[in-house]
Amino acid sequence: MAMKIRLARGGSKKRPFYRVVAADSRMPRDGRFIEKLGTYNPLLPKDSEERVKLDMERVQYWLDQGAQPSDRVARFLEAAGTLAKTERNNPKKAEPGKKAKDRAEEKAAKAAEAAEAAAEE
Repeated sequence: MAMKIRLARGGSKKRPFYRVVAADSRMPRDGRFIEKLGTYNPLLPKDSEERVKLDMERVQYWLDQGAQPSDRVARFLEAAGTLAKTERNNPKKAEPGKKAKDRAEEKAAKAAEAAEAAAEE
């Protein structure tokens, strides 16, 4: 059985609240899970103690059993000092999208035409 430590969403519309759970990877996101390991409330301020709560003993147990944390849970564990920090690199993060590039090209073309017109006069 492929185990995952991941988030299961709860809360109402526009008011997310997550449980950190150990679940079989084949189960749905909010479906059946083996054990609840903690909670995550993204609506609280980042420096709040209540934002992320984890039962570290049980998390360590599941990691020892071979459970793989999801990306977000891995970040929680890195912040808690359980997992080693991994270097992340997303070189395309700051690159503008296709439409923004097209708009920039149009703006540059119009500026060039305006400069030519001003030079001719």
